[in-house]
Amino acid sequence: MSELTLMLIRFAYLAILWIFVLSVISVVRSDMFGARIDSTPRADRKSQRQARKSENRGAKPTKRPRGAPTHVAIVEGANEGETVSLDEAPILIGRGSDAAIRLDDDYVSTRHARIASSGDQWFVEDLGSTNGTYIGSHRLTQPTTLQLGSTVRIGKTTLELRK
Repeated sequence: MSELTLMLIRFAYLAILWIFVLSVISVVRSDMFGARIDSTPRADRKSQRQARKSENRGAKPTKRPRGAPTHVAIVEGANEGETVSLDEAPILIGRGSDAAIRLDDDYVSTRHARIASSGDQWFVEDLGSTNGTYIGSHRLTQPTTLQLGSTVRIGKTTLELRK
């Protein structure tokens, strides 16, 4: 082989090696720091949320069907006893500071799962987490319907849809 060919092969190998190293650094950074969030102070976000709620008070409230779930309760785990109203749907669950249900658990991703509604039905969706989201012993691979009393396990935490 000519010297030029060997030099080009060396540069190509070096370029591929650097691409690999940079992609590893990107993945590690993403896992450690999570997604970028709004830098608005918490008090400002709270006042914005209250302003939106007061605007919506004039609108006719939607009536839920009888027996429909109204909140998500944490029944097992570090945050046991905490509840979140389903009025704030979609509900993001994870370790990140932008999550409505913030779980301080090593087995939970920054943006782990989401609970959302479609009409009168509630769904839970895994957002590509490493350790998965479970209903019973079944690992979710697609958005799955939740019923009243359904339990969802994320890491060491169990959540339940309640009335």
